[in-house]
Amino acid sequence: MKILIAQPYFRVLDPAEWKNQMPYPALSALYAATVLRGLGHDIHFFDGMLASRPKNLDDELRDLRPDLFLLLDDDFNYLTKMCLSNMRRAALKALETAQELGIAAFIHSSDAADHPRPYLERGAWAVILQEAESALPDVITAIEKGNFKQTREKIPGLLLGGGERSPKREALKDLDLLPEPDYDFVDLAAYRKIWIKNHGYFSLNISTARGCPFGCNWCAKPLYGQAYHSHSPARVAGRMRRLSRRYNADHFWITDDIFGLKPGWLREFARECASQDARVPYKCLSRADLLLRDGTVELLKRSGCRTIWLGAESGSQKVLNAMEKGVSVEQIYEAARLVRRENMEIAFFLQIGYPEETWDDISLTRKMVRDLTPDGLGISVSYPLPGTKFFERVSSRQLSKTRWTHSKDLDLLFAGTYGRQFYRFLQRFIHAEHRIFRICRNKQWRQWHRLAASILRWTFYGALLAIKSCVERPARPAPRVRSNTRSLDHLSTDHSTARPLYHSTTLPPYHSITLPLYHSTTGGQVKVDSI
Repeated sequence: MKILIAQPYFRVLDPAEWKNQMPYPALSALYAATVLRGLGHDIHFFDGMLASRPKNLDDELRDLRPDLFLLLDDDFNYLTKMCLSNMRRAALKALETAQELGIAAFIHSSDAADHPRPYLERGAWAVILQEAESALPDVITAIEKGNFKQTREKIPGLLLGGGERSPKREALKDLDLLPEPDYDFVDLAAYRKIWIKNHGYFSLNISTARGCPFGCNWCAKPLYGQAYHSHSPARVAGRMRRLSRRYNADHFWITDDIFGLKPGWLREFARECASQDARVPYKCLSRADLLLRDGTVELLKRSGCRTIWLGAESGSQKVLNAMEKGVSVEQIYEAARLVRRENMEIAFFLQIGYPEETWDDISLTRKMVRDLTPDGLGISVSYPLPGTKFFERVSSRQLSKTRWTHSKDLDLLFAGTYGRQFYRFLQRFIHAEHRIFRICRNKQWRQWHRLAASILRWTFYGALLAIKSCVERPARPAPRVRSNTRSLDHLSTDHSTARPLYHSTTLPPYHSITLPLYHSTTGGQVKVDSI
């Protein structure tokens, strides 16, 4: 069977990622392509990460006329969880083209799992849930036999029209059973050229595990729930050695939500890296409490880790508790200092705008950034993802805009303590403040021009924050008219019934930088649609 595989994330439609010039291939699509080629299929691969425009995919469909079209999101890239409007439009256009040409089409993505209806209406035969590479062989067998529509309810892991769902497909527990993803499906020479030109080194992405067992209430887990399964340390070390030699990779991004969680895994991994001569610099994501376990940071260093990203989220214990993060501010401080003692880099992901976060909480986050001056800083506005406790909590305050257009949109999607523009200014203000303290901490006086620019930005955005705190009111929730039309929430992967009506809700007090100014309420019954 002639199959065209594409990913529904187009870097060209995301200005921030286009500016960063740090592209990574779509791992999920590479896994699926490798599996299907092993079954004897003729695989063609369209790489949206390098595409100059979405229309290129439409042209590829018309020129190739495949028997099957697969839109497969990258489950290992956090950008796809945001369900950006730009990417949805591009995916729907591709499905419409496939439908026009009479091509069987399937989609696997976080957005399609949460909101299947628009994709099914535009031509997708089904939404593939869980792990696509596990479900696709069964799907293709049914298509080849000509009885997919008669047997689709029996194929595990599919979301069908009319809210129908086939039995759940069990997650793959032994990841070593999967073939090695073949990066030759993409133009790695082009990736390398971009990286070398903009950063002076070439980084590739690899995955060592799937899932996360922790319960942060803002984190969506549409694929694996709270399960956690990993490759063997020997398999991962061998992959790093092979990729570094074959493709001249200088660095790896390990995409796991949590790296090296299983007891004893990191110790064995460090041994394998040494024995296989596979010690290549990498960055990974961890938690403060895990880094404080005996020997963890030392083992990460021995295996080649250069940078550890922490989901620090906030410097306020009140906010961390509200997020059900399960870590303390003191643990974040101690973990950062421990990493620094090993001469490794520590970087933070932060959230601003979480419900009931006040200026005092923001000040504690700023203090943590000043005190620890992380080597990297990613700041996002709290984003309610469907299927999470956080989403349910803020649904009654949801605004008319329900998704970001691109990854640095930073619009608050619910009525919060402050208005949308305030958080945009705050993000830039904290970034400028961080640069000032980092340059001074490292005594990088030759970067006086960057220091001066950061001071100017810090002053400018600080003034705008003060003004906004006095004149900007929180955005009001958008009331929805109740109708007899059934909510589309019954199509969600995490909810079997429509979401109930929410009654009048009192918003949190509005705090300025100096004093409370304004208190607002919303009244009446509202219906919050899931799309």
